[in-house]
Amino acid sequence: MTVVDRPHGFVLALTGFLVLFLELACIRWFAAEVIFLQFFTNVVLIASFLGMSCGCLAAGRREYWLARLPLLALWTFLAAFGALVLYLRWQGLVIDVGHQASPQEVFFGTEYRNPDVARFVVPIDVVTDLFFVLVAFVFVGLGQVLGRAFNGYPDRVRGYALNIGGSLAGIAAFSALSFAQAPAPAWFLIAFAGIAYLLHLDGELTWVRAAALGLSTVVIAMSFSLGPPTRWSPYYAVSYNEGDRNLTVNTIAHQVIVPFATPGLGAAYSLIHLLNQRSGGPPFQDVLIIGAGTGNDVAHALRLAAGRIDAVEIDPVILDIGIHHHPDRPYQDPRVVRHLDDGRHFLRTTSRRYDLVVYGLVDSLILHSSYANLRLESYLFTDQAFADVRRVLKPGGVFVMYNYFRQGWVVQRVDAMAEAAFGRPPVVLSLPYRPTLRANDPPGFTLVAVGHTQGMAEAFRRHGVFWLNLAAPTRVDTDGFTPPPGAATAAAQWQWAQIAPTRLINDARPVPRATDDWPFLYLRQRLIPAITARSVVGMGLLGLAMVYGFLPRESAGARIDPRMFFLGAGFMLLETKAVVQLALLFGSTWVVNSMVFATILLLILLANLYVLKVPNVRLVWHYTGLFLLLAAGVLAPLEIFLGGGVVGRYVVPSALVLGPMFFAGVIFARLFRQSRHPDLSLGSNVAGAVVGGLAESFSLLLGFRLLVLVAMSFYALSAWRSGGRA
Repeated sequence: MTVVDRPHGFVLALTGFLVLFLELACIRWFAAEVIFLQFFTNVVLIASFLGMSCGCLAAGRREYWLARLPLLALWTFLAAFGALVLYLRWQGLVIDVGHQASPQEVFFGTEYRNPDVARFVVPIDVVTDLFFVLVAFVFVGLGQVLGRAFNGYPDRVRGYALNIGGSLAGIAAFSALSFAQAPAPAWFLIAFAGIAYLLHLDGELTWVRAAALGLSTVVIAMSFSLGPPTRWSPYYAVSYNEGDRNLTVNTIAHQVIVPFATPGLGAAYSLIHLLNQRSGGPPFQDVLIIGAGTGNDVAHALRLAAGRIDAVEIDPVILDIGIHHHPDRPYQDPRVVRHLDDGRHFLRTTSRRYDLVVYGLVDSLILHSSYANLRLESYLFTDQAFADVRRVLKPGGVFVMYNYFRQGWVVQRVDAMAEAAFGRPPVVLSLPYRPTLRANDPPGFTLVAVGHTQGMAEAFRRHGVFWLNLAAPTRVDTDGFTPPPGAATAAAQWQWAQIAPTRLINDARPVPRATDDWPFLYLRQRLIPAITARSVVGMGLLGLAMVYGFLPRESAGARIDPRMFFLGAGFMLLETKAVVQLALLFGSTWVVNSMVFATILLLILLANLYVLKVPNVRLVWHYTGLFLLLAAGVLAPLEIFLGGGVVGRYVVPSALVLGPMFFAGVIFARLFRQSRHPDLSLGSNVAGAVVGGLAESFSLLLGFRLLVLVAMSFYALSAWRSGGRA
């Protein structure tokens, strides 16, 4: 490497760091700041790719887009902050997320405002399209710097290796900040400092631009000054109000700490224990609580004679709030063992057996990654997950799930999956009591219990009603199957709640059961919902317009490279499949996601080194290896690897999932090395990634295993456009 080359190599590494670091920061911040965008975080991911693509395509232009980034960023962050203030201060504004009164897909937390009585309703796809464009323009400057650096660096493959090395450093740095629970302003200070340095290298750092970057940081810091102090977990912006014990995540109410002695419907946490004991069963001794949160379920289990409790919670900040702020101090009890883990991963790896397994209000308000439409709890509600629960239950054990499921068809799906796993119909209870529940009814608080529930079912047949005492001091000693004096009178309703089984009425098209391949509990049918389709079309058209606007016009042969375009589209789907399926193997925690992303980048780096060392890389053999591994992934469902030893459970499926990425990386590096226009080739590849990100929506229809067929079609088009060249 010559002295002349060094600045380009350094810029390639620094830009790789900044692009990935800023992308992760934006995904986290916009999900927390823009109301309900946490359910569509792939919007920010795809927007960042679009901006990078447009920047690479603009590498030969005179306009210096990095100089525009500070003001573009300031406008974007101000728009997000202004939208949040408007939403919080004006109750007449409603963001309509798929009309949640009768949805194709349920989004928790969106039901607090009724679009039918609102003064002003904004569809969520309008919000996503707006920030899709704003975020994309923020990344154009970095993309242009990247394209120009590749044009000036003589060895494309070595330069790409430097760029990937910078990206790895970006993941490591952001992961370290997530582990330290650093606040959002710290993330953006690092990113803006790097951008300012790039501007300085080109002599373009003015006071106005520096001030715009500084003001952007101020806006970011102000964004969570509207309520209680905010702590940043690796998943959420978490706010806890000590006055009313309310916990908010990403500006949406999420949990309330309810001490055992508090009268009211918090008594529902005791219900399964009381029903079991009053119908003749012994107290549950070994208890597993998944989604332990701030500790309400744990506190009630302790008061009702549990011997040992394994409390599993995925979010460290929420768990910490429960440890330090729950008045009953349940997590300090020696009978409680805390586990900071993904619930499904714990189920798959524990060797203990339980009398009771509880899914306690398991309803995340975030996607588990920005690559797929999965929520943190998605893999808890599948046929295979319920089979895992049955495996860890002792003979005579009980499995219970309770939540505000929002739609009757969600309850019907859970009921059908539980019956299939346990071979007997569950007991379904509603609070307040309702005799029947139809598919389109809003169910309220619903409890579904399955397993050894014969005693409870028989007690209900004998007595008809269980009266739940809402006054904590006497709840433990009350036999709810013995009608208390005056319980049914209006004057006593504040103290008693009537409980009896609810009959589910399947008066609509049956809902398919969720599986590990199609883990969409809150999606009514195998379909692409209208809201998703509108968003995909809107972002697709906007992306097409932006790419067309940035295409070079002045040089002959300057156009989108179809080979690189289809490679990018296929690779994005491979990344999606890898993130999703490795989350199933290793858990859906943020640590696993970070390790998966880092592993993918390492494979790309190894592919580049391979191309550097092997002088004659033949594309035909690498396309063949790619298609063979992809076909193996389609023919061998991942669930066949979920048992057995370490090699069969982890090594073989990881190789099937990650192996294609190496071959795809080799093909990219080989084509990139021979490209006459590296900026256009890279821009085409990233533009293809945008299309691949939009195509991920087909997983809602096909599942993730068959999504590989879409990726294979993209790679087939890439091979075809390569013209059979070796």
